[in-house]
Amino acid sequence: MTFTARQLNRATLDRQMLLRREPVDVVTAVDRIVAIQAQEPASPYIALWNRIEGFDPADLDEAFTSGVVRKASLMRLTLHAVTAADREVFHHAMLPALRASRLYDKRFKGMDITVEQADALLEHLLEFARTPRQKAEVEELLHSHVGDVGQPGVWWALRTYAGLVHAPTGGPWSFGLRPAYQSVTTEPREQLECLAELLRRYLTGFGPATVLDMNQFCMLPRGAIREALELVDVVKDGDHHDVPNRTIPDEDTPAPPRLMAMWDSTLLAYADRSRIIPEQYRKVVIRNNGDTLPTLLVDGHVAGVWRTTEDGSVEATAFHALRDDDWDGLAQEAAELRKLLGDREPQVYKRYARWWSGLPAHDVRIL
Repeated sequence: MTFTARQLNRATLDRQMLLRREPVDVVTAVDRIVAIQAQEPASPYIALWNRIEGFDPADLDEAFTSGVVRKASLMRLTLHAVTAADREVFHHAMLPALRASRLYDKRFKGMDITVEQADALLEHLLEFARTPRQKAEVEELLHSHVGDVGQPGVWWALRTYAGLVHAPTGGPWSFGLRPAYQSVTTEPREQLECLAELLRRYLTGFGPATVLDMNQFCMLPRGAIREALELVDVVKDGDHHDVPNRTIPDEDTPAPPRLMAMWDSTLLAYADRSRIIPEQYRKVVIRNNGDTLPTLLVDGHVAGVWRTTEDGSVEATAFHALRDDDWDGLAQEAAELRKLLGDREPQVYKRYARWWSGLPAHDVRIL
């Protein structure tokens, strides 16, 4: 069979827990979502609020503090919140790309240090970071071993591929503007086997999907992806791969409105982003520098963006006409979101206000 666009949309919403809020704990939800974009500290909280019935942000605080959920540089070389088990596998799967992104970069090649010297620093760094360390502390350690190697400095390279995780530093969303880094015990793993497991996990959370979609998700070579898929129990339907025995919701399944976090993974996990974002809105919500705005989902697709105002109200900008029922549903969501933000950061994402000029605003409302 060939999947319709709406079937693929509903499959994503179903696996990403966006067809209904579900009564599960935080770790179960993170496991099911697979990977939550976490560049902005608030985003994993808003992502889980959208998905968990009765979500308590303190539960995610505790999960980060205890280490059952980790924040680290992984797929697409960006920060994700994942389970501890997935972090280890994903790190080894991504390690060639993480290394290459720095060691083959002209900025690294312009420094007075070899790849071998950088790698030799890893043992010292990982031992030092058994206790959470901030940037200045780590740079002092590295400088004591190799001196001034030029800009941007060897820490810029190592922090991406060394296998460090972000340690909670407090603040409204567990992580502040000055990150701390910590090493976690990990055993050597075979990279292709880890990539196969990453792809299997991806399909559980985002399938059905094509090789191009998987390539977009992890930014690893398509040849490596095809080789790794040979190790995975998958079913194939045309160009789409999936894990066995997963049902596809009917395309007429209702999809409730949602106020999505910045960089929500559903918007970024596919080569064909029209699965969630209508093509005419893609460049509006995903900016040239990669900033991915907090969006309105209506009938499972991006229909606009939202932000908070100075008094903590939620302002919604619709890109096209919405029905009264859609506005009513968004208003109910906004009322609940205000409760979440009010106890933490009422003006969340305010530093991204520059993107609101020039939006295709059909209707702007304070919800």
